[in-house]
Amino acid sequence: MADTELITPVAGEPGDYNIPVIQEFRSNGGKVGGMFEGVPLLLLTHKGAKSGRPRVCPVMFVDDGDRTLVFATNGGGPRNPAWYHNVLANSEVIIETGAETYRATAEPVPGEERDRLYAESAAKVPALADYQAKTERRIPVVAVRRLAD
Repeated sequence: MADTELITPVAGEPGDYNIPVIQEFRSNGGKVGGMFEGVPLLLLTHKGAKSGRPRVCPVMFVDDGDRTLVFATNGGGPRNPAWYHNVLANSEVIIETGAETYRATAEPVPGEERDRLYAESAAKVPALADYQAKTERRIPVVAVRRLAD
C-alpha cells in the first residue's frame, strides 16, 4: 500500500460487521466500548489476497520492543481470520493506533518464539488465553514493524 489512506468497510462487503467498532475507534482516539472495552486494539489495513482491495479490521495487540504483535484470534473460531491469509500474501499493511497512522510490514512469528510470545501476551491480555482455549488451532502471532517514511 503506497499511502495511509483510511478506509472503512462498506455494508455488504467482507468485514462490514466491524463498521461500528472502526467508527468508534476513529472517533474516540483508539478507544472503544462494548465487548472490546479495555482491550488493546489497533486497526489493521491489509490488501485482499485475491482482490487486492484494501480491507480494515480491529485486532488485539501487544507492544514488543521495536515491533507490535497482533493475534489472528478470529474470536477463538476454528479457522484463521481472512486478514491473516491476506497478510501472508501481501505483507505491507497500515496500522492505526488512535494516535497515529503508519505503514508497516507484517510477518508471522514461528515455532517456539510464537509460543513464548503468545503465553507472555495472554498473561497481559486475558482475552487471548480465552480465545486460545476456545479453539484447537494454534492462534498465529504476527509481528508488525513500522516502515521508514
